[in-house]
Amino acid sequence: MLKFDNLQKLSSQLGIDKIGVSNASSIEADPLNEWLNRGYAGQMSYMERNKDKRLDPDALLPGAKSVISIFVNYHQDERYPALDGVISKYARGKDYHIILKDLLHELTKALFGDLLKGLGRKERAKIYRVFVDSAPVMEKYWAVKAGIGWQGKHSNIITRELGSWGFLGEIITTEAFDQYSVSIPDFCGECTACIDACPTSAIVEPYVVDGSKCIAYATIEIPPSDPIPDQIQLNMDQWIFGCDICQDVCPWNRFSKQSAIQAFVPIAVLRAESVPVFQDMSESEFATLFKSTPLDRPGLNGLRRNQKIRA
Repeated sequence: MLKFDNLQKLSSQLGIDKIGVSNASSIEADPLNEWLNRGYAGQMSYMERNKDKRLDPDALLPGAKSVISIFVNYHQDERYPALDGVISKYARGKDYHIILKDLLHELTKALFGDLLKGLGRKERAKIYRVFVDSAPVMEKYWAVKAGIGWQGKHSNIITRELGSWGFLGEIITTEAFDQYSVSIPDFCGECTACIDACPTSAIVEPYVVDGSKCIAYATIEIPPSDPIPDQIQLNMDQWIFGCDICQDVCPWNRFSKQSAIQAFVPIAVLRAESVPVFQDMSESEFATLFKSTPLDRPGLNGLRRNQKIRA
């Protein structure tokens, strides 16, 4: 049995801002099914696939007993006026998938210790699996259950200590803990700042986001060959990747602090006085500059389309 206190100590040594652990159990299916049935996934067809795995950790790792959740702060105190309202804050540095996976793998080595000695990759994968927004895992659900924070009305996880500027990651393991985290209350109260500020009315009710109306969805998830719906185009202002509006107005983000992870500082080309003109960029140049960043997700053609709308 693993010790919860040891988990917290190791995570702190690795620079993980918040960590918690919960019992691995199945998730009630109705909320997800209702969200999907309303068409809120838009073209994100992957949300329909592998629902059994999304709702049951045991389907991802047979014999799963615990889900470890982490929150890693990416907030930057320095302002970047050329990027604000154009490129989402989380996408300005190195790809968070790489950074968090490295952190989680370091944590597993320290946490499981002798248990992993002599085991190959396949054998280790029977004891734990690491996830960073890369598999059918309900990461926000597990973050709430692990006491990381609460799910705000904009649907992002909010922490009392750091606000909502953070990435989530998980370790699902067949090992049990001597103690599990306790979830914390919802501290949104009567505030509706995020709902009121959303320019496309994508937050259709508290805690429910219609992804098909979201600027972030449109600029990232809609294939470059497809047009962005007119109603979103009319309200997307200068955004070409993602959208921070609902988090920018959240009162809890007054508690944000500078991230300790240097990799989340904007890359050099984005620290210039103006945003690159993607129409003038070649594929090879784009790959050199942005291959290991979140901007590679929509690719050069997606960014060209988005930037052209705002030209």
